[in-house]
Amino acid sequence: MGVPGAYPPPGGKGDWFRGAGGMRLRAGLWKPSHLAADKVRGTVVLSPGRTEPIEKYYEVIGNFLARGWCVLTHDWRGQGLSARLLPDRLKGHARAVEEFLDDYNRLLNAYEEQCPKPWIMVGHSMGACLNLLSLESGEDRFAGAVLSSPMLRIKTGKRSMWSVKLVVRWNIRHGQAGDYILGDPDDPFDHNFAEDALTSDETRYEMWRQQLYACPHLAIGGPTYGWLAFALDAGERALKPKALKAVKAPVVIVQASADDVVWKQTNQWAAKRIPRGRYVEVAGAKHEVIMEADDLRAVFLNEFDAMADMVAPAADALTDPSARTADVTAG
Repeated sequence: MGVPGAYPPPGGKGDWFRGAGGMRLRAGLWKPSHLAADKVRGTVVLSPGRTEPIEKYYEVIGNFLARGWCVLTHDWRGQGLSARLLPDRLKGHARAVEEFLDDYNRLLNAYEEQCPKPWIMVGHSMGACLNLLSLESGEDRFAGAVLSSPMLRIKTGKRSMWSVKLVVRWNIRHGQAGDYILGDPDDPFDHNFAEDALTSDETRYEMWRQQLYACPHLAIGGPTYGWLAFALDAGERALKPKALKAVKAPVVIVQASADDVVWKQTNQWAAKRIPRGRYVEVAGAKHEVIMEADDLRAVFLNEFDAMADMVAPAADALTDPSARTADVTAG
């Protein structure tokens, strides 16, 4: 699905695969149209954050394609055009962490033969947290990972984490896992740029809004108590020192400095405990570093380039020569 200014990059196709429990999930696979198959550098496996469908990442996918990489991306269960978990499709719901990790493993298995190696893992927020959990659980097919503002410890406003956990447990125990948190549906069609906590780039913000209005089925509203329980559990698991120490691949955490969604200090702490981990903070960036203004998102892309050059050195200018120039002039 595309709208003026946000069309899907060439060389891609949408597809479906079966996740945990047989759930119908959506994937997208792109191959760089300017390269012969034997000249492709490898594959980026891209995992969006909460509420984000494949469509929101068209520009990012184009950045990777221009660098000579195939891109495999997907809609997590319960969002995008993947099967939703509740009759009210606007509810941002989740159940067990294991379901998401199983889905991710099934994604990799389903498309492995179509995705040349080496692989680089790229994820944002919720996706980045689940990516890290996958590495901690022994996933060893990736040569490296570049993670944007991973959701390892979410901010809870004026409420303490202890009180939030108490409220979540109470509501789930009383059969309200599928209810909106504090009854707030957070209407996705009633947002505006002035109040946005995710990006300071108005052009990219409006582009995503146009996509949402063009395909309302992509929309997700507020999270449920079930989703919050899942998010807290995922973060706590990912932060266990023994789990972090078990990660074998090099991992770069690119963190927004002005993040109102997750705690940057926690992500810095985690990066220090990953054997080949590194932490990079983007000064002035809001939560969605990859969707930020050109000069800010360029930091993420530069970190990706460094990882790519380490695991798959570019030979004889395999990438589109305009690729890196386009990164700082787009939008």
